[in-house]
Formats: sequence, structure tokens, C-alpha cells
Amino acid sequence: MPVGTCLRCGDAVLEITQIGKECHHDCAIRQRVGDCIMPRQGVFAKVLRGGEISVGMQMHIAYKVAIITLSDKGSMGEREDISGKKIAELLPENYAPAVYKLLPDDRALLESTLINLCDNEHCDLILTTGGTGFSPRDITPESTLAVAHRNAFGIAEAIRSESMKITKRAMLSRGVSVIRGSTLIINLAGSPKAVTESMAVFMDTISHGLNLLHNTDGECATPIK
Repeated sequence: MPVGTCLRCGDAVLEITQIGKECHHDCAIRQRVGDCIMPRQGVFAKVLRGGEISVGMQMHIAYKVAIITLSDKGSMGEREDISGKKIAELLPENYAPAVYKLLPDDRALLESTLINLCDNEHCDLILTTGGTGFSPRDITPESTLAVAHRNAFGIAEAIRSESMKITKRAMLSRGVSVIRGSTLIINLAGSPKAVTESMAVFMDTISHGLNLLHNTDGECATPIK
């Protein structure tokens, strides 16, 4: 498990920050058993979300998720971010909300944030909410496309297709879905209702795509007999 791996144990979420630690010759472990595993197997982590754990509970590897809300008013404290919280609530157990950002509708800022979360924070999935409409300040799709290495059109198309069954205004959504490196980025609309409806479309499917990005899953084609 490399540094940056997210782990779930009960309600607690941890992120591995360090593997191994210098062992001093007189450490208590070495004195007691004659050897110290800390340089080879010592694992250190920071707590992303607190929870109660106990002996015998299992640790599970989780996808590392970043949530970004785009809102001028929200970033100034003039509006509560309900949509970002809704995303975190709807994430399945094997998805760990490790990073949360509340940003103004600023293209350069969003682009730099996305690049950092992909290239340095090594997030598996980034979900944005807000900034996907026709307003001059709605720049989320353009920022997302600007940092993309590859397109993943199908997810955004599926969201719009299902949303059209609810309201024809879904055709006005400009949200996109792309890949940068081994990170999947998906734009969601700004309302909690839209977030709920959109996540219901893809959350039970994208794990296969994330595994393919990390070379941990096979191809989806079935051999012809």
C-alpha cells in the first residue's frame, strides 16, 4: 500500500502518510524482542475522519475522493454548502471523502486545484458540484477540460440522459467527465437534488473504471466461445 492510500475501519477514515521509520538501537521494541520492524513495516497514517475502532475490526482499502463545491457566495460564507455535504453522505463505504474544497467560480484557481489533487494528492475520484450552467461565471466544464488527459464522455452523457427523464432543463447542463492520469473527474450540477439524482446514475458502475485506471481489474469483454 503506497503513501496516500485511504483506509476505512468502521466509521474512521485514515490516509497512509509514511512507511517505515528510523529505529534507534535502544528502542523499547528492540530491547524486548531483539529486533524492530519499524524501519521495514511501520505504517503511519493521519485521521481524515474520526471514529471508534477496536481490536479485531478489519481495515478496508477505499477509493480516495475529493469533493469540490464551486460557489462565489459559498466561498464568502454567504451560503451553506448543502450539495458538497450531500455528495459525502451518498458515497458508498469503499469511497473515502479525503479532501473537501469550497471555491469561488474562478477558472485559474479551479484548474490549479484539480491538477494538485490529481498529480500530488493522488485522488482516485474528484466530484465537483456547481458551475455547470449557462451563467457567465459557470466555468467548471472549461476548467475540467483544460486539465484533462483523456475524455470519459459516457458518464456525463448518462447523467444527462437520465436527468432528461425528470426535467427537460437537463439539456442545459454542460457538465463533463474526464480522466487526468489515474484520476476520474466528474462534474455535477449545483443543487442537492441534482447531486442525488446524478450519483444514482454512476456510483454503482465507476468502480470498474477506477480499477482499470489502476490496473487492478480485467477488461470487460467476454471471450467468444
